[in-house]
Amino acid sequence: MRWFAVFTLCGLCACDTPGLKFRGIEPVRIQVAQCEFNVRVDGLRAEAIRLNMEWASRLASVAPRGIAAIEAVSGCYVHNLDGDAAQMVARLDCGDGPPPPLPMKREYDCEILSVDNGYAEVFCRPFPR
Repeated sequence: MRWFAVFTLCGLCACDTPGLKFRGIEPVRIQVAQCEFNVRVDGLRAEAIRLNMEWASRLASVAPRGIAAIEAVSGCYVHNLDGDAAQMVARLDCGDGPPPPLPMKREYDCEILSVDNGYAEVFCRPFPR
């Protein structure tokens, strides 16, 4: 019974623990539709950790919102996405064209305006402080 309590506490504390390659990077909290993410960007790699609970979620159902969050924070396009519904890791394509990245250390609320050929048009506004 004691081990069950320890594992439960460890699981509850680890809901926003970044992967090894993203440790020490300050996250940007962003909300896309009903999903809230902490996004960390390191060069041409990014990680999005979903913070809200969602019943029976799969990567296929959460990925468009995760991609939109990563693209809004990084200012780059997501070239490749891997992971699961809770923690996604992306390789970024930062060629010409994407908007500049959102300022760090802010919280944002974003709406997906349209999705076409795997790309999403997103409108983000900062949460009032």
